[in-house]
Amino acid sequence: MKLFDLTGKVAIITGSSRGIGRAIAEAYAEAGAKVVISSRKQGACDEVAAAINERYGDGRAYAMAASISEKSALQALVSRTERHFGQIDLLVCNAATNPYYGPMAGISDEQFRKIFENNVLANHWLIGMVSPGMTARKDGSIVIVSSIGGLLGSDVIGAYNISKAADFQLVRNLSVELGKHNIRVNAIAPGVIRTDFARALWENPEAEAALRHATPLGRIGEPDEVAGAAVFLASKAGAYVTGQAIVVDGGSTINAHS
Repeated sequence: MKLFDLTGKVAIITGSSRGIGRAIAEAYAEAGAKVVISSRKQGACDEVAAAINERYGDGRAYAMAASISEKSALQALVSRTERHFGQIDLLVCNAATNPYYGPMAGISDEQFRKIFENNVLANHWLIGMVSPGMTARKDGSIVIVSSIGGLLGSDVIGAYNISKAADFQLVRNLSVELGKHNIRVNAIAPGVIRTDFARALWENPEAEAALRHATPLGRIGEPDEVAGAAVFLASKAGAYVTGQAIVVDGGSTINAHS
């Protein structure tokens, strides 16, 4: 038995034109899965899909832009994937939004709603769309990319952190509901990873030095180091893991000196 083999599986990965999402899509493709690259811009999706298809030469990647804030766009993403590849075995809800930095007292209702709609409600929508097919086949793996922010307090990204904590509970509830159908639902909680999303934290030399000091491994994480956990959760290696949050943060959340 090949523990990490995803041959024959079909995966949708949101927010996969760059950063952690792209790394997960590339890792899934390398493990043998067919992958759907999705983010807001079709051109960016096409570029990533073309690179994967050039590497493997078998139409392994399919590109389709979809905004996570539009339920109809997500339904179209699911429907087109099922038409193109036949089924959906794996879902990675990676795309997220954070339009506000600052104390909670200053956030507008519109910004708060946007964070929750994109980071929690959109995940609920997508999972509801893919789970009937998984239920029919009695097999599926769903991964929500949350954040260590959901385990910590913050004076600048409070609403984002609240939404990521909600994702942990979404995973727990859905793992209970879907477990009887052999569908596993888990979360990955990355720390600071070298992506555009966290650029402000690692481009500033002082901020990066502080991060290095606060992290037992002494460095910022790389996107492919999160992708490894996603492959584990999607594969036979993670067949008995559900309802969990795997923290991938170089140890920062357990460091008393951070």
